[in-house]
Amino acid sequence: MKTLLEQAREGLITEAMKAVAKSERVSEKFIREGVAEGRIVILQRPGFSPLGIGKGLRTKVNANIGSSSDAVDEEKEIEKARVAEKYGAHTISDLSMGGNLAYLRVKILEATTVPVSSVPIYQALSECRSFEKMSLSKILKVLRRDVYQGISSIVIHPGFTLETLEKVRKRKRIMGIVSKGGSYTAMWMLTHRRENPFLEVFDEILDIAHSRDVVLSLGNTMRSGSVYDELDEPQMDELHMNTELAEKANERGVQVIIEGLGGHIPAGNIAPSVEKFNKITGQRPLYVAGPLPVDVAVGYDHIAACVGGALAAGAGADYLCYITPAEHLNLPTVEQVKEGVLACRIAAHIGDTVKYGLSEADRNIGLHRRKQDWEGQFFHALDGGEKGRQIRGETVMCKMCGRYCALKIMDQYLGG
Repeated sequence: MKTLLEQAREGLITEAMKAVAKSERVSEKFIREGVAEGRIVILQRPGFSPLGIGKGLRTKVNANIGSSSDAVDEEKEIEKARVAEKYGAHTISDLSMGGNLAYLRVKILEATTVPVSSVPIYQALSECRSFEKMSLSKILKVLRRDVYQGISSIVIHPGFTLETLEKVRKRKRIMGIVSKGGSYTAMWMLTHRRENPFLEVFDEILDIAHSRDVVLSLGNTMRSGSVYDELDEPQMDELHMNTELAEKANERGVQVIIEGLGGHIPAGNIAPSVEKFNKITGQRPLYVAGPLPVDVAVGYDHIAACVGGALAAGAGADYLCYITPAEHLNLPTVEQVKEGVLACRIAAHIGDTVKYGLSEADRNIGLHRRKQDWEGQFFHALDGGEKGRQIRGETVMCKMCGRYCALKIMDQYLGG
């Protein structure tokens, strides 16, 4: 079976490419060329619409869900998946590490229609219960099982070595390695005194991904965990290594997303850093978690991430991972998942207005707002007007200004 990337390089325009072109309102040729050059990836899920991520396309939003080893409520995680999709997440990542993982994955797939991603080393560690017992063959077994189960994208952390870990140790960051998948990979290396396991079996991973045309997402282990942890040598080493691995994967016909520039980054550094990353990676799809431009927004990190995500998306990031109010504090509730998704969608929308110009939805809301047409405004709102209706209630007239409404007063002068 030839992958989408291989078919695109042969000049073929597949049904998936046509569907993405229609959804994104761009030409089929644009999609084919983007896929062929590695600037666009298409996440596929049997029976559902494909999703395009990359340069020239709308910024996409991912929602992380999943149980932890100490907090297991399987039905609640399934509900989080439903809510994430309902409020506009384009993809969902299942990061479950507790409970009946096989049951959870099946039910999350049954409850959703968007592409679902996984981080195989999470489940491998959960099943083995220790780094000592977690073998390389076990990691591959879980990875293969995820791919054959219908996962659209798998996340691995191959972009660092033992030498990179030593550089991190010597730099003494405020926050060392904050990536879960990256820290698990690092601990496996230190425990087994071996190099990065994903580098060791990278060719085999490519074979598995190729067999189902699954997108490979190269994780961002070295991202900063504090705004005082600057963009440093370990981060750049990982970016360059991930770029080399992406080139190798593309040569084998496997589509690749590069995760980078997530975590905590001062606001003024976000745009220039995105531009730098895009240049180094050859404009491959760039996925960022947040980023958070401040550390003081404890309990409100979804708002801080909306600011950072908007700056990143506007500068050229293609794919944002949401942050919830529970970030750094707890496993998010269903309501916090909703808040995180909507905040991230606002960030993506703002970024798209920077990249592509103002949207028709914003214009329509302005026109309806001028006429005080509440339902017209709600129709074009990101959440379908749910929050707006709750706030407005049953009031017929706006109570903010009452009889001294600025719109009505000036309409008398401007002629309505």
